[in-house]
Amino acid sequence: MADTDTVLYEVTDGLATVTLNRPEAMNALNVTAKEALRDSLRRAAGDSQVRAVLLTGNGRAFCVGQDLKEHVAALAAEEDDAMRTVALHYNPIVSAIAGMRKPVVAAVNGVAAGAGFGFALAADYRLAARSASFNTAFAGIALSADSGLSWTLPRAVGPGRAADLLLFPRTVDAAEAERLGIVQRVVPDEELPAAALETARRLAEGPTLAYAAIKESLAYAAGHPFTETLEVEARLQREAGATADHRAAVAAFTRKESPRFAGE
Repeated sequence: MADTDTVLYEVTDGLATVTLNRPEAMNALNVTAKEALRDSLRRAAGDSQVRAVLLTGNGRAFCVGQDLKEHVAALAAEEDDAMRTVALHYNPIVSAIAGMRKPVVAAVNGVAAGAGFGFALAADYRLAARSASFNTAFAGIALSADSGLSWTLPRAVGPGRAADLLLFPRTVDAAEAERLGIVQRVVPDEELPAAALETARRLAEGPTLAYAAIKESLAYAAGHPFTETLEVEARLQREAGATADHRAAVAAFTRKESPRFAGE
């Protein structure tokens, strides 16, 4: 497999599919894969023709996080960039997922550990195969959290459970992940590709600018008081109300028709 194939990128009918493609390494992230993933997500975020993104992995893992073989070699060589990968790669990747003004669906097809867990939690909607599992992993190799997990995990499962999962890493199966709020939906393994594609396509056909406003309001509310959030909601609602999609949807409602959104 060529290095350029470590991440696959495809756009069809407004949906960008980004696929981690190192199945022989359980989609562990070497520098090439991290750069390709970062650049693919930024490409999707900046493409006006892309209205939703589907993030998944090939093989039996979604992503097991850092490629430890590469990391061990970097530590042995005392390379300055051995730990700078968080700032250079992981932070830009999760920022692209969480910050893009369009919805991101994570289809967790297998193990999601470390940074891979962080990537999934940065997405707006998560489906998991029944055989999928999650593990924070970091403390097991004497590291702290990265890829946004110290922010996203407490908001998904609560501060107490987040501390437990980070301090005492363990495997969380898909059923428990659904109970805890880590994923919104679990499906049989063989149904995941179709279910994820249907979910992502539905979002790609939806009111893109309204979705962007919803993402912005949720992110703002996570760190601001209620009264300030109300002000932001009012601004975003005014902006959404001025879109062509809103006017078209209201007109369709009055005609008792299903709305068709153009993402404008």
